[in-house]
Amino acid sequence: MTKIGILALQGAVREHANAIKKCGVEAVAVKSAEDLQKIDGLILPGGESTTMRRLIDTYDMLKPLKRFISMDRPVFGTCAGLILLARSIEGYDGCHIGMMDIVVQRNSYGRQINSFEANLDIKGIGKAFPGVFIRAPHIAEVGEGVDVICEHEGRIVMARQDNLLGCAFHPELTDDTRVMLYFVKMVRESVATRNKS
Repeated sequence: MTKIGILALQGAVREHANAIKKCGVEAVAVKSAEDLQKIDGLILPGGESTTMRRLIDTYDMLKPLKRFISMDRPVFGTCAGLILLARSIEGYDGCHIGMMDIVVQRNSYGRQINSFEANLDIKGIGKAFPGVFIRAPHIAEVGEGVDVICEHEGRIVMARQDNLLGCAFHPELTDDTRVMLYFVKMVRESVATRNKS
């Protein structure tokens, strides 16, 4: 059975696990470098990106996470997870994992009280996806190899670069499974490719 891990150091771990299970896939809590060897794809959940980075360093997981990505394993960053993936963060010196060729702006939609929902049209996924935005970032710039797959009011809120997928909203907080199923498909295609080689 396909296994998708959720980085379980901080943030919306249980919500992502439930969303993955709805897609008929096993969800695995990832708390160590060893756990990365047991999974086919990984979700970096929403939460607090600087806290998550601190815990990644505490558990010595930065190099293993980068190695996992460099082996073409699919990784999906949602909200704070998107910030972790970005090569550059506006107003921040440096980056976290830094493997996706994007620049992000944190909290670009305001604070918690400015949270909102919006129907999104997502390329390759469908129309009227209920996007839940909570202290959301947005993608300010993309590199050459990055495919923009969703915008909201002129801001990029979802993009893909090869095995990396990132969005500014929270697909795990809705009953609509289309975004999660898209990632599951990425993971299954990756497994099939590895099995052929």
